[in-house]
Amino acid sequence: PVLRKEAEEVPMDYPDLKQLVANMFETMYNADGVGLAAPQVGLSLRLLVIDADVMGDDFPECKGFKRAMINPVFLEKSEEEVSMEEGCLSLPGVHEKVGNKIRVKYLDEDLKEHEETVEGFAARVVQHECEHLEGHVFIDNISGIRRQLNKSKLNSIIKGTARCSYKAKAVGK
Repeated sequence: PVLRKEAEEVPMDYPDLKQLVANMFETMYNADGVGLAAPQVGLSLRLLVIDADVMGDDFPECKGFKRAMINPVFLEKSEEEVSMEEGCLSLPGVHEKVGNKIRVKYLDEDLKEHEETVEGFAARVVQHECEHLEGHVFIDNISGIRRQLNKSKLNSIIKGTARCSYKAKAVGK
């Protein structure tokens, strides 16, 4: 249910914020992910971590792209769809093609403000994680027919029978 709830802003005096960011990076790495939003670990907070560097050989814009983003806000978002495959740690085994370009403002783990334009696959990773903060998952962006084609995979996730290489919790359990 936390994946479908709009996340709340992280207060500037949030206790142990740097430790939470470090724990989220560790969780993401242990799941072989490139991004993780706080709602994915059960926290309804506007916080995400990204380390897309492993994708740098295929997508140069990902080289060295490691960020913690607190209270991110989109300033600009293109609607141009790019043909890139996307998946999600919360939806193991489901992959579809999406992508675009964004401009985002956020705070880092030291509460320093940043504003940047991100393109290509790195933009898709940022947008994907930010969508979690709005209560959306990437399958909300695909056509009904593609969603129907993934129905058995989605049902196995709901039932808790989906196989993945990391610890996952089924809906309602």
